[in-house]
Amino acid sequence: MTGTDGTIDVLVVDDDFMVARVHRTFVERVPSFRVVGTAGTGEQAITAVDELRPDLVLLDLYLPDVFGLDVIPRLRTAGHDCDIMVISAAREADTVRGAVRHGVVDYLLKPFDYEDLKPRLDRYAARRGRLLTTVVRGQADIDRALSAGSVPAAVAGLPKGLSVETADLVERTLREADGTLSAAECAAATGISRVSARRYLEHFHTTGTADVSLRYGAAGRPERRYGWRD
Repeated sequence: MTGTDGTIDVLVVDDDFMVARVHRTFVERVPSFRVVGTAGTGEQAITAVDELRPDLVLLDLYLPDVFGLDVIPRLRTAGHDCDIMVISAAREADTVRGAVRHGVVDYLLKPFDYEDLKPRLDRYAARRGRLLTTVVRGQADIDRALSAGSVPAAVAGLPKGLSVETADLVERTLREADGTLSAAECAAATGISRVSARRYLEHFHTTGTADVSLRYGAAGRPERRYGWRD
């Protein structure tokens, strides 16, 4: 549980003990975070949460006994309200959507390095701090609290080279579009290059948050058009 000094306790869950050791080292380099334990299976994770009461669980999905997402409802049934950050090589759209439905605070694809994990832990710490100190005087306070605790679809599993800020911009543009957008239209609307727009749009398609349709012209390759999936 969070210490009196504001330290955030973390449980690292990964079936590869060497990977778990690396992730532990990454986490402990981030100020205000400390690893209180590791687990290599789903059952061990459930037992460790019961004993250690961490604030945050870094949860691998490909565990030897159960699928990682199936651990989450068992923790909730047992009365544990720890936050979950998925750390996995699983990039299937159904898995990402399932993680979001289970309320994970973030989703980071393996392999990654310290520079990928640190900003996500920093964002989590900032959101957690806002939630813990929220004083509700009206609807605006509730809206801010809920926004602080949510994970934008743009953040989930963001590949290297893509920024959260630009992903948020592209997501908003796609959501607010009247119909579908091509990469060129998205680039014009956001002020980024067509190549960059295409990368973000394809990321959303890969994670299942955007649909792609083909528009055939008189000649040449069909144009890929993207629409946000509500």
